Amino acid sequence: MTPDDATSPRHAGPIRWPARRWLGVAIAVLGLVALTLQFSAYLQANEHVAQAWQGGLVAALATALGTVPVMFSQRLSDKVQDTLFGFGAGVMLAASSFSLILPGLEAARSSGAGPWAAGGTIGAAILLGALALLVMERLLPHEHFIKGAEGQPARTLQRTWLFVFAIALHNLPEGLAIGVAYAGSGSVGGSTLTAGIAIQDVPEGLVVAVALLAAGYRRTVAVGLGMASGLVEPIGAVLGAAVVSASAMLLPWGLGFAAGAMLFVISHEIIPESHRKGHEAWATGGLMIGFVTMMLLDTALG
Repeated sequence: MTPDDATSPRHAGPIRWPARRWLGVAIAVLGLVALTLQFSAYLQANEHVAQAWQGGLVAALATALGTVPVMFSQRLSDKVQDTLFGFGAGVMLAASSFSLILPGLEAARSSGAGPWAAGGTIGAAILLGALALLVMERLLPHEHFIKGAEGQPARTLQRTWLFVFAIALHNLPEGLAIGVAYAGSGSVGGSTLTAGIAIQDVPEGLVVAVALLAAGYRRTVAVGLGMASGLVEPIGAVLGAAVVSASAMLLPWGLGFAAGAMLFVISHEIIPESHRKGHEAWATGGLMIGFVTMMLLDTALG
């Protein structure tokens, strides 16, 4: 054996991390454990937030479930995709109306506001929710599957992350709505809204995974990102429930804000996406079916 052979990488010993790196890993793990314990204690002390967290997880699971068929099927037809987009828009539109705006008006009146004051409060909150989504869309770099890149230019971000940011912007209002519903309407109203959003999250997860596959991503990556796209919903649910639970005065504003954010996504993203390929009638039919489905859920279960 020559000296060169002895010092070649093939004969080198195991790579050793410096002590400082191991210390950094240990601190990070301990910090994560501490945060998890604190979060668990917070959920135990706040019933509505815990329910919102569980509702958000249900919606995230529904999104993940929708991606599974992509592991076995190449793609969906454009007509089917547009119909599913329309269905999701219809569910969100009915949820905004029956699960958020109407309870928001009732909450405002219960706090002593008259008809005009209650309507003005919810109207202002709706506009604030839409404005917040508009500002986020303008500032956060992201890329849609059909419309392309929007927001601030992102020269250093990979295209994958641009898609992830776009999906997060889409799903955040759903999570907020779930959290606010649990904080305001209790377990019955929150469960009804969660059921409706979960129903539309199944085809939404499928559409997202199919679109990522069509954009050139490997099947496993497309499915993985599609599943991960729903994780923002439990985060948004906890945020919405925590803010509204802090004060009863915030309930009408929270309900209206979540409705405005959802209406913005419906008008600005979902409906244009569903009409872009020439299947407007199918998309509109899906919207009508989705709206009626969510309306029945809300009136029957709420």
